[in-house]
Parts: sequence; structure tokens; C-alpha cells
Amino acid sequence: MTSSTSLSRKVAGIVWAVALLCGACGAVKETQRTAPPPREAGLPVAVLPIENLSGGPAPLRELRGLLVRSLEERGFRVLDDGALEAFMTRHRIRYTGGVDQEVAQAFRKETGAEGVLITSLELYSEDAPPKISLTSRLVSTGDTPRILWIDGVGLAGDDAPGLLALGLIEDPAILAGKAVETLATSLGRGLAGGEAGKEELKSTKGKFRPKIAFRSDTFEPQKKQIVAIVPFLNRSGRRYAGEIMALTFAKSLWPFEGFEIIDPGVVRSQLLALRVIMGEGISLGQSESVLALLSADLVLTGKVIDYQDYVGGVGTPKVDFSVQLIERRSRRVVWSSVSYNQGDDGVVFFDWGRVNTAEAMASQMVRAVGEAVLK
Repeated sequence: MTSSTSLSRKVAGIVWAVALLCGACGAVKETQRTAPPPREAGLPVAVLPIENLSGGPAPLRELRGLLVRSLEERGFRVLDDGALEAFMTRHRIRYTGGVDQEVAQAFRKETGAEGVLITSLELYSEDAPPKISLTSRLVSTGDTPRILWIDGVGLAGDDAPGLLALGLIEDPAILAGKAVETLATSLGRGLAGGEAGKEELKSTKGKFRPKIAFRSDTFEPQKKQIVAIVPFLNRSGRRYAGEIMALTFAKSLWPFEGFEIIDPGVVRSQLLALRVIMGEGISLGQSESVLALLSADLVLTGKVIDYQDYVGGVGTPKVDFSVQLIERRSRRVVWSSVSYNQGDDGVVFFDWGRVNTAEAMASQMVRAVGEAVLK
């Protein structure tokens, strides 16, 4: 197994080569929705240390270094490490998975950063073939933190081995660089301005649709809904699966015009204020309080039954979850569904259509939920 130190030594040598993959990397994500940035070019951003939701050791510092370099190559002005560390020390910031309103205001006032880039590592394995999953979002600073862009990527070294396995990626450093370049390319395109970064949503495959679903007759899908997503109740054996699923819903529902997603960091701060325990689910009474505090139309919550990735070349990812939408106006559940899939569903021969990471599969499953809710 390659160590974190080994990955760090390889990073400098592969960055230039990884840049050549940018064009191919764009295919990993089908769509991004544009929110006009404060400035179209040279946007000053603070890149927070990467949040580790993988449940294991990972080269977080090296991955962040790759991300910073990729952003600087695209013209972003990144807050230097010394200023960021001083800011985090001054405000006693330990949690790097989001920012609340107070921290967002302080970032704008004290550092001049107009955006904060928040990245969560959901999977990291150096066993051959290597695997990595990342979700990243850019949140505005100032009085009202909001999501300017959000995207994710789940890659495995054997996603596209090709003829004679010539496309097999065995070096975790190369795969990590490809994942980071995918996100940086998506961010640059997403902040292109106006409609340039917006692409037509493509329908998901039928196999990813919810297996059981209910929608209330009183729900109005044509009306834009402000949604607060809370961490799911985790009944799986995967640590942090509840937080990962909430992030997946934020990422996968954000492109839909019918949803306005409240930033998870803002939701988290309100849950803490209400003394709701993270990862333990939310009651109907608590959901009403969250809706009122955030002026949201819907609270999205649910339960993770299974969320599995596999290490090595043999296995298949599995994702099983249920979800509910609770409406503020009627105080009722207006949508509920159950979804479960595994990576080899519908695969007949030569692994055609196989999905190798839980992140990639869960993203499609959640996209299918969004399509069904707004249908």
C-alpha cells in the first residue's frame, strides 16, 4: 500500500500530466447549475482543510494542496495558508464541513474572501485498483451563506480499463489528481456566469428510480421549494453514512430549478442550537422548529440502511436508503420513498454499465428521487 508520504512526493510530478485529463474528466458529472459569483474572474476564496468522512486514514493535506494548485491555475485567488490558519485559530474553528452565518461574515470582513470552498472526502483506498470519492461546494461569505456551486466525483482505477486494461489506473496519486481536476474544472465552468455554466438535466436510468414511493396530492411540484436537508439516521455499518447521504442529496438536488437548497453548514448550526444530535434523525416537532428558523418550505430527512464500498478488485457497492419530505405549510409528510441498488444491477456482460463507487451510484439514485418528486 502506498503511504501518504509517498503520495505527497508523487504529487508535484503528476500535476502537469493530470491537467491533460481535464477534457475527459468533464464526463463524470452531467450538469451544474450556475449561481452568479461576486466576480467572474479572480474570485478570492478560502479553501478549508478537507473534512474526512471516509472513516479511515487519508492524505488530506496533499489532496488539499492539489486542489489549491488546480484553483490557482484557473485564476482563483486562494487565501494563503498562514492567513487561513490564523483566522481559524482566532475563531476557534475545528469543524471544516461547513460554515455558519457568523463565520461567513467574519471571513468576508477579516480576510476579504468572497467564497469558502468546503470539501468532504467520502472514500479513499490505495488498494489496487484505488478508489476516491469527493464532494466539494463553494459557499458565499457575508450576511447569508449560500451555495454558489456544488459537485462531487467518485472514481475507481478500473472504471474504464479499456482494451488490454490500458486504461487501468493503479497509482492512487494519479487517480486523486484526476478527481481533483474534475472538481476544479466543474467549478470553473459553474462560475462562468449567466447561463454558460448551466446544462440540461439528463434523465437517470430506470434502474435507479425509487422502488417504493408516495407523494401527497397536496404537494405542488410546480412551485419552487426551499429545502433544509438534515443528516440521515444511520443504520448502516458505514461510519458517517448519514452525513454522506445528506451531502449527496444537497449535491444532486441543487441543479433542479424546483429546489433551493439551504447550505448544510447553516442547517447544522441551527440543529446544534436546537440541541439535535447529529446522525440521530429528527422528530416532527424538531422539523417544525428547523423550518421556522430557516424559513424553509420543506425538511428533507431519512434513514440509511446500507452504504457500502468495497476495497480491491472484487466486490460491488451497495446503497439502501429511505427519504421523507416534511412540508411546513401542512405539517405533513408530502413525499416518502425507498431506494436500493448495487453496482452490478442491470449488468449483463463485460461489466458494461457497472458502477464501482457508492458515491457515483447514490448520486444517480438521489437524482432519480428529485425527478420523481418534481414530475
